[in-house]
Amino acid sequence: MSSAAEIRRRIEQNWVRFVNENSVKLALDSIDGSSPPSLFVGRYGYPKVKIGPMIPPIHGDTTILDKTELWPGKSIEEIVNYRLSLVRGKLSMDVNENSGRFLENIQELAMSERPAESEATFEKRPTPDIELEKEIHLDTEVAPFGLSAPIKAFRLSSISADQRIEDVYYDFGLRASDAVIELYKRGVQTSSIQKVFSVGMLGLKNSRKLVPTRWSISATDDIISRNLIIGNEISPSVDLFEVMHYSHLANYYTVVLIPNSEWSFEMIEWWFSGSGQIAIGLDHEDARGLDHYPTIAGAYFAARLAVAEHLVHRRRKAAVLVLREIHPEYVIPLGVWQIREGVREALKKPPQKFESFDDAIAFASGRMSLSKEEILQKSHVWQELRNQTRMTDFA
Repeated sequence: MSSAAEIRRRIEQNWVRFVNENSVKLALDSIDGSSPPSLFVGRYGYPKVKIGPMIPPIHGDTTILDKTELWPGKSIEEIVNYRLSLVRGKLSMDVNENSGRFLENIQELAMSERPAESEATFEKRPTPDIELEKEIHLDTEVAPFGLSAPIKAFRLSSISADQRIEDVYYDFGLRASDAVIELYKRGVQTSSIQKVFSVGMLGLKNSRKLVPTRWSISATDDIISRNLIIGNEISPSVDLFEVMHYSHLANYYTVVLIPNSEWSFEMIEWWFSGSGQIAIGLDHEDARGLDHYPTIAGAYFAARLAVAEHLVHRRRKAAVLVLREIHPEYVIPLGVWQIREGVREALKKPPQKFESFDDAIAFASGRMSLSKEEILQKSHVWQELRNQTRMTDFA
C-alpha cells in the first residue's frame, strides 16, 4: 500500500492537473455541465445556511461523481478527484423557506434520476472551498469539496424526475420519516434519499424545511435502520458466531454476529493519533434502542444500517459487534458512505463460523491492532452477554 505522504502527493497532483485542464472554464464567473445530480446544504450559521448545486465543468454521464454506491473498489485518489471536480454554488437561505424559483430548481435537481444539464452564474470566480485535512476526525459524514462561490442564478434542463420521489414529494400528508422508509422500500438508494430529505422535499406540508447535508445523511441511515430492526424482531437468531472482514480506503472492518434472542449493536473504531498512540471511539445500544446521539456520530448509523439490511435479508437476528480500524493512509475524510459500503461489503463475504465467542473474537482481532483482551475490555455488548442470565446457568 502507498504511504500517506504518497497518497497526499498524488491527490495534490491530480488537483493541479484538473485545475490546469479546466483553467479556461474555471476562470469564468459561470459554469455549465452535467450535475450528477449533486447538491449541498451547509450547517454553519443554522438556521440560516448555504445551499446550492454542485456542477462539474463537463457534460455527459457524470453519475459516478456523486453516487457513493458506485465507489466501493475505487481508490482514495479517485474518490477525491470525483469530489474536487464539482464546483459548488452557495446561496444563503433560512431553513424554513419553502418557496422560490431557486429552491424549486434545487429540488428538481434532487429529484432527477440521471445527470441534469445545469448552468450557474456566480457573483465571483470560484475559489477553493477547503484545504485537505491533515488529521482524521470523527465528524466525517461528508466527502470533501473543490471550488465554490456565491451563486446568482441557476438553470436546469433535460430533467427526468424519478417517479418514486415525485410521488412522496406531492404527498403532503406523509411524515418525513415515513417518506424516507417508503422511498427505501421502493428501491431508491440511500444517497438519493439523503438528497431529497436535505432540500426539504419530504414531510407534512407545513413542516418541511431544509436539513443540512451532514444531518440528513445520519438521519436517513438512522430512520431506515430503526425501521428494519423493529420489523425484524420476530426473526430467529443466527445459530453460530460469525465473523466477516473487509478492507478498503485504509479502513479495516470486522463484523461479528453473535447468537442472541434480542437485538444488540456496538461499534468500536480506532485510529492512530499524531503521536503514534491509538485513539478509540465507541457506542452501543440494546434492544431498547439508542437513547442519545452516538459519540462516533454518523459512522454509527451508517454501520447499523448495513448490518440491519443484512439481517433482514437473511431473516435472522443477532447481537452485533462492528470493529473499524483506520490506518494513517486514510489521509482525508471521505464521508460515512464508506463505512456503510464497507460494512455492506464485509457482510457479503462468506463468514467464518465458531461455536464460542472467545474463538470468534480471537479470530476477529487477528487482523486488528487491538488485541482480543483490549477489545473485550471496551465492549459493552460482551459485558451484557457475559452477565446475561441464561437457562443453561441453572442446568
